[in-house]
Amino acid sequence: MPVLAGVTFRLKSGQALILRGPNGVGKTTLLRVVAGLQPAVKGRLSVPDGGVAYAGHADGVKPTLSVRENLAFWASVYGGGTVDAAMAALELEPLADRAGGSLSAGQRRRLGLARLVVTGRKIWALDEPTVSLDTTSVAQFASVLQRHLSAGGSALIATHIDLGLPGATDLDLIRFRAKILPLSRGEFA
Repeated sequence: MPVLAGVTFRLKSGQALILRGPNGVGKTTLLRVVAGLQPAVKGRLSVPDGGVAYAGHADGVKPTLSVRENLAFWASVYGGGTVDAAMAALELEPLADRAGGSLSAGQRRRLGLARLVVTGRKIWALDEPTVSLDTTSVAQFASVLQRHLSAGGSALIATHIDLGLPGATDLDLIRFRAKILPLSRGEFA
């Protein structure tokens, strides 16, 4: 059953598109479709092969690996940027040798977001990227995101906060909510 219907957008190099709407409107579903993690019910999606890095609710942190080892793992999977640059971007150097499982929620989130830097992917699909981050870390991540955009990357972001990104465009998904047809007698969802 479709969650959204008639959504159309084009994400250009250097652009951030902010997905807005209440909980349950379909922001996560749309991000997962764009990232190739679930199929669209219908419609057309044009994304370059291997072009999307997804950061969802789970941070992708391996609990027994150190911060540096976690980033090295993801760098080897994606073949993208350097571990040192990713650690510096989110100020993870003091935590380099700590196990992922011993990090606070905010530190784990920063590590999960640093993973984006090592992917080398041009398109970032971000689902509530600032969850568990303090105000300093939110500003730090916004700076990383702005550098990504300035380097020709783009970002599709579901968030309820203002990241202060100049030129970001909002897309309110409430107007694309699919109509839910009532069930007939004897039908079950």
